[in-house]
Amino acid sequence: MSMFNNGSRGGRDGGNSGLPSAPPTMAQASGGKRGMFSVIGSDMVITGNVAATADLHIDGRVEGDIACGNFVQGNDSHIKGAVRAESARLGGSIEGSVSVRQLTIERAARITGDVEYESIAIETGASIDGRLKHIAADSGARTFDGPPSVAAHRDDDVVQFTTAPTAA
Repeated sequence: MSMFNNGSRGGRDGGNSGLPSAPPTMAQASGGKRGMFSVIGSDMVITGNVAATADLHIDGRVEGDIACGNFVQGNDSHIKGAVRAESARLGGSIEGSVSVRQLTIERAARITGDVEYESIAIETGASIDGRLKHIAADSGARTFDGPPSVAAHRDDDVVQFTTAPTAA
């Protein structure tokens, strides 16, 4: 069978394009409601916030906050802003806070900022210049769906920031 088959088995549009069908995304395979996988290529520079309902892969540069479901950061990527996702595999550099439920930090990653997570894997060679904060899955103290409400109070020369419950 030819890769560029015009038959009824190949294309994304029912076989009319002549292109092989794309494998399902993680969200499609698991029956999720998210859209397709979005990619910001290595030749792109984004200035501004990026919010994706789809899973997101970034190889380029972003100067702004990122919010998405599943996130993959390429080794040569640079992000200057906060990252918020359900799951993430980080391989490039980040200057900003990271809030991810399931987090993998690859050996090439360089993070300058605080990191919040429920579960984490850090490969040997990765660099984190900031605080790591474990968030218990059942604590209800942290939601990864939107920006947190933060309250600060001072206690013996220490300022503590706590996440306030968000209104439903």
